[in-house]
Amino acid sequence: MSAEILINVTPSETRVALVENGILQEVHIERQARRGLVGNVYVGKVSRVLPGMQAAFVDIGLEKAAFLHASDIITHIENVEELDRDQLPPADISQLVRQGQHIMVQVVKDPLGTKGARLTTDITIPSRYLVLMPRSKHVGVSQRIESDNERDRLRSIVEGCCDDDIGFIVRTAAEGSASEELEQDAQFLRRLWSKIQERKKKNSKGGMLYEDLNLAARVLRDFVGVELERIRVDSRLSFQQLQEFVAEFVPQLTDRLEYYEGERPIFDLFDVENEIQRALDRRVQLKSGGSLVIDQTEAMTTIDINTGAFVGHRNLEDTIFNTNTEATQAIARQLRLRNLGGIIIIDFIDMQNDDHKRRVLHSLELALAKDRAKTSISGFTSLGLVELTRKRTRESLEHVLSSECPVCKGRGSMKTVETVCFEVMREIVRVNRAYAADKFVVYASAAVSERLLNEESQALAELEVFVGKQISIQVEPLYHQEQFDVVMM
Repeated sequence: MSAEILINVTPSETRVALVENGILQEVHIERQARRGLVGNVYVGKVSRVLPGMQAAFVDIGLEKAAFLHASDIITHIENVEELDRDQLPPADISQLVRQGQHIMVQVVKDPLGTKGARLTTDITIPSRYLVLMPRSKHVGVSQRIESDNERDRLRSIVEGCCDDDIGFIVRTAAEGSASEELEQDAQFLRRLWSKIQERKKKNSKGGMLYEDLNLAARVLRDFVGVELERIRVDSRLSFQQLQEFVAEFVPQLTDRLEYYEGERPIFDLFDVENEIQRALDRRVQLKSGGSLVIDQTEAMTTIDINTGAFVGHRNLEDTIFNTNTEATQAIARQLRLRNLGGIIIIDFIDMQNDDHKRRVLHSLELALAKDRAKTSISGFTSLGLVELTRKRTRESLEHVLSSECPVCKGRGSMKTVETVCFEVMREIVRVNRAYAADKFVVYASAAVSERLLNEESQALAELEVFVGKQISIQVEPLYHQEQFDVVMM
């Protein structure tokens, strides 16, 4: 599999695209005015403690107070052996923090929608091969490293870098790396942690202690271990900065980093711009003629599969199975491309054959195995739905690029012209009963005004007789379809 990273940089925005085999798989966007907070370390002040929720709100200098749950105050490490979060004893938030207390916290989830940032006191600082864990003697090894011999080798090397108050997690990218590289990583993380400790002493009453890397550098750090052919950057300044970063932290990528001088915009390569636009659509067409319909809500994301124009070649069951199998690849790609997280419900086309269900589920698992975000599949429910969860740390592509429609307020549909006309007439009756007026003037959109003067003219005339007042219609070109005003004269 060939993979390439394209980095588009402007003064106000940085965009990174991961292309595999010529197909866009991931898009990451960071705007200078709204940089992501995940990984940043702060000294925050506990503003409220809520025993009923086993949580606290912490002021770290953002518009909204950040959220700290009791379980995030107790040390827990995901995706690493030897630690089981479920075995940890329950904790009372009132015993862990108090109002007005200053504590060191790290952001694990950006503010999403109406929710503030999610925090943890379990500070972790990543580098190429290791993740530093302060106040821990533990050495964990990523479960994705399957060889027992390699796991033992890595653990023995890293254990020599630990002391009484610092532990490490060995990342998947460390597989096959030399002991010198691991030791250099450990030394770098130790120096970084010392600087954070020094800043904490100076800013004991609040403030940022550590800011994670910018998007371009963060992507290169996190993609260590991925077989990248090229990394192209269209900004000379950013290219020079990344050269320095790569030379110090990711030297194996030095010869793959290129400055892009082409006349075409870099995101026109591999049709990236058009793919981003298509990623905002509800419907995703499959090559066979079938389609996915993706609906993102605050509670969950639902994905519905339709056969569409695909009629198959043999029988109905095979047609359904082939469509569902093709859909698994498209679903896995869309989850990465749109950065969808949380609860995801997939409504596959109903299959009667149990073997087909198993094979579709296996195909979905294989497709999701390429995803760097942690996913968990619960299998088919009694209603034939597949439930899965995908770890969410940053906002989805739709939330980054789009805002709520001011007309429908997120419903995804508008009231019909007929419905609005009836609302206008009801409003006239209500106002007439409540106030004394000589006549009424209705200000409405062009479509509503036209219907009131034509299809609903008889009903409007009967209403004039009913209220005993003259009603005139005035077109307001700036009003949207649902907007109107009834004015008394």
